[in-house]
Amino acid sequence: MKELVADLRSRDDAVVVLDNDGSHRLSEILAAGQELAGRIERVTGPGATLLLQADNTWRTVVGMVAAGQLGGTLALINRHSTRQEFEAACEDIVPDAVIAAPPSFSDWNAASYRPEIAAGVLDGWRFAGAEGQPSGRWGDGVVIGLTSGSTGRAKGVVQSEGALRYACRATIEAVGLTAGDAVGAMVPLSSAAAICFGAYLPLLLGGRMVLLDQWDPAEAVRLLTEHQARWTMCVPTMALQMSAAAPEEGMLAAMTALTVGGGPMDAGALGRAERRLGTRFLRVFGMSECLGHTTSLPADGEDIRLGTDGTPFAGTVLRAVDESGSPLPAGEIGRAQVRGPSLFTGYARGGSLARPELTPDGFLPTGDLVEVRPDGRVAVKGREKDIIIRGGRNIDIAEVENAVAHHPQVDQVCVVAVPDELLGERVAALVVTSAESLGLSEIQDHLRQEGLMKGKWPEYVFRVDALPQNRVGKLSRRDAAELAQRLRDGTVVPG
Repeated sequence: MKELVADLRSRDDAVVVLDNDGSHRLSEILAAGQELAGRIERVTGPGATLLLQADNTWRTVVGMVAAGQLGGTLALINRHSTRQEFEAACEDIVPDAVIAAPPSFSDWNAASYRPEIAAGVLDGWRFAGAEGQPSGRWGDGVVIGLTSGSTGRAKGVVQSEGALRYACRATIEAVGLTAGDAVGAMVPLSSAAAICFGAYLPLLLGGRMVLLDQWDPAEAVRLLTEHQARWTMCVPTMALQMSAAAPEEGMLAAMTALTVGGGPMDAGALGRAERRLGTRFLRVFGMSECLGHTTSLPADGEDIRLGTDGTPFAGTVLRAVDESGSPLPAGEIGRAQVRGPSLFTGYARGGSLARPELTPDGFLPTGDLVEVRPDGRVAVKGREKDIIIRGGRNIDIAEVENAVAHHPQVDQVCVVAVPDELLGERVAALVVTSAESLGLSEIQDHLRQEGLMKGKWPEYVFRVDALPQNRVGKLSRRDAAELAQRLRDGTVVPG
């Protein structure tokens, strides 16, 4: 992150980080980053790859500065990762150094991976390291973020500084942020997208970074209000929870916008939430492998901001293709492919860079189904593999979820498959609602009025207090499916 460090060194001293420990000035962050870089380099040599426990605190920002000072690469791991997940990350990344809080360091048995250095770093954290691997093994990659791993082993996504800067500048322009604006970082800074938009963007913008280290929707609203944050990005569940937790209407009216992405989104629920908070929601479509590549705009009407996923950033191309890979005409739903300046460098595998598998003309298949409309606006229609196979019939989960979500008393919904000896799978819906009487018959009556084919209706509806989430706040479909099966089997009591 050499370019970021150069940017920071050219700035006047000011508060740049606000976290649970208080406020931190730029001069403090730069001095701590330089000290950490020196400590690491004396052990590993230049160009080190550092695996850092990425909390939403000043320590992660110092790690970014240290990586830039070293000319190295910063790999991020969540403090809630298991020892098995830590070991898998080390297999893929082969870091030269590991830095973590004492509890995580012990739980992961990090000292068995690299020798522990006697003195602590970052105000009491533990440090293990050894002479480094050859520098330059990540190409131009400066950040490695682990995917959430909700469908299996997490992947280490390697992103370049050029990709980070492009995605941040495109977002700044689209949202209408100005130099010095405060930005909230509510999502854990342990993914490529979170470190890009939650940390790199405010540092590039020259404003204050408002950090929330443990998710609490009421505290998130308080912090964003108190520190006059102009923008933040989060998953839809977090936005809806903030709306429910806000003690008064209009508390986020000072925000330019709040960006939501990374999960199922219903326009009605988002509309109610943004009116409660007093700001504008902007739907986006992006992924760790191609950071935030579409967005809606604050000036767009509600039907566009909440009913579509916006338009691609300048220089990014998103297309829908058929099963053979041929581009489809505008307005037809197909498999999404993307190409642009924020496309990732590759995956970390066995300590080296595995280049992405692209089409011959340079597009990355995303695994999503998408409609690109004649006006260029994008509407994500679900995942390619998000289907339930009931008695040989393929049922599109997104189609059923959208129909159920139109019910005025449904706040959130997740449709999943539950196993069935006769039909293979049946359709179940987990529903978050304040209406205690909402059940299967009312949902099916609603779907009849919606015109959804009867063969696609849920056969089970379970009211729950909240949909299962993974550690970065995204919907965990695997956990949702397990919960639905337990509810169906009567091994847990519905909320």
